[in-house]
Amino acid sequence: MKKFTVLDLLDMDLREHNDLAVRCVAGRPGLVREIHVPDLNRPGLALSGFFEKFNHQRIQLFGRGEYAYLEKLARDNDMKNLEIMFSYQMPCCVFTHNLEPHRQFLDIAEKNQCPVLQTEISSSEFTIRLIRALSNVFAPQQTVHGVLVEVYGIGILIQGESGVGKSETALELVERGHRLVADDVVEIKCVSGNILLGSGANQVLGHHMEVRGLGIINITHLFGVGAIRDQKQIQLMVKLEEWNADKYYDRIGSHEQYTEILGVKVPTLDVPVKPGRNIPIIIETAAMNERLKKMGYYSAKDFNENVLRWLESENARAVYYEKQEPS
Repeated sequence: MKKFTVLDLLDMDLREHNDLAVRCVAGRPGLVREIHVPDLNRPGLALSGFFEKFNHQRIQLFGRGEYAYLEKLARDNDMKNLEIMFSYQMPCCVFTHNLEPHRQFLDIAEKNQCPVLQTEISSSEFTIRLIRALSNVFAPQQTVHGVLVEVYGIGILIQGESGVGKSETALELVERGHRLVADDVVEIKCVSGNILLGSGANQVLGHHMEVRGLGIINITHLFGVGAIRDQKQIQLMVKLEEWNADKYYDRIGSHEQYTEILGVKVPTLDVPVKPGRNIPIIIETAAMNERLKKMGYYSAKDFNENVLRWLESENARAVYYEKQEPS
């Protein structure tokens, strides 16, 4: 993974409920310091002089409690523990609630070239947003070849050999009102341990599509901003392949097939392609069927149970009539 610095944290394009709203108030030369841990630390014990197992590699968060203690240190003119704390290579310090760091604090931070950030967000909310943002940055990731679309709210990764019709299928789905996330190259991140988020590997070229015989097209310009998404959770994988008459394809759907990506199992369908098959409609139906499964209804299992009940009733009826036949 490439290095992630405090300056990268300031430059993150986060909006609305994800916005960190941070600005640098001191220690600008230290903005190149790297962040290695997707977590933060409340340095109350360090300010009191206890540095055993001090998590200096984390971002240091100063809320109202820490700020009150800093005021006491300023009144007592006792900056010894603060000097010791800044001798550690901390990534940066963040003051929440728009709290203004004291001049002594800023002078020590400038001397040690440690960035001091400030935000208007509360400590608890900032903690949630920061951990969410850093978890996404430090999440395991993998790049795959394919097309990612959102169909009826289900994120579907379409894969297959080159020329099998992935982009054409995605184009038809977009034309039918669904949304494109990425074409050709999909970057997948595993967040929260079991959620796969897919997005375009290149944000500049993300919502362009290559169609053989037509060239590069801009989905946003052709179909509008409602036809695209920046990222989407991958909940189903569809593998397109040329029809093979010698291969057995599941005709009932009772057998669940999975593909493992970054340690997460994704339901997978093998869909054969040949003239006369409407692949976009098949994928739409697969998306609706996947939504039913998430609601607890399995069509294949329900079909099997109905068949078994029918067979049992037929057998019972046959036994009954056998007993009624005159000897």
